[in-house]
Amino acid sequence: MQNTSHAVMSQRVEAKDSPDDFPTPPWATRALLEHVIGDRDSLRQMTCLEPACGAGHMVKVLKDYFGHVTYYDAYNYRYGPIQDFLVHPQKTDVHDWIITNPPFRLAEEFVLHSLRLARVGVAILARTVFLESVGRYKAIFGRLPPNKFAQFSERVPMLRGRLERSATTATEYAWFVWEKERIGDPPRLMWIPPCRRNLERVADYDSVRHYSG
Repeated sequence: MQNTSHAVMSQRVEAKDSPDDFPTPPWATRALLEHVIGDRDSLRQMTCLEPACGAGHMVKVLKDYFGHVTYYDAYNYRYGPIQDFLVHPQKTDVHDWIITNPPFRLAEEFVLHSLRLARVGVAILARTVFLESVGRYKAIFGRLPPNKFAQFSERVPMLRGRLERSATTATEYAWFVWEKERIGDPPRLMWIPPCRRNLERVADYDSVRHYSG
């Protein structure tokens, strides 16, 4: 019998022009800010860029924490401006943080480009298997490892093209965090405690459109 769980179905190969549309549950972004980065008072004085904003599910949370949030996406999700992060010219030292759930096939490029641009730090939400591969070790982890690898202790359900409160998954996700003043320090392995119940809001799923973010 074919295994059609979300975990197995999400281990797909995306087309090169695919938007890789897997919306981020808002509670997963709150988990980063509450349990991994912390220091809400400092964040309120900072700026943040979300360069793969989709329909804005992550942006709406970031706006609750940062003083200013800039956002756009290479695809038209009818939320933010259309702009390709990896192609459009960018100025360095404009944004304190760059936080995003990038297309998995482009995550390596997003990390490297973000580290060139951000003043304070970079946080990327990705499947835990992003840790693997010789190519990523040579390009990133061997010389620029994240100083925080924050593994979710509970599953973060992400479905293609939609956000659903009742969704389930067997796929593991983690936040990869680079704090630029600590790059070069030994990486810290940490776990995000069970927090969905405390950080999820009913309003997160109000009027949900079938677009990413």
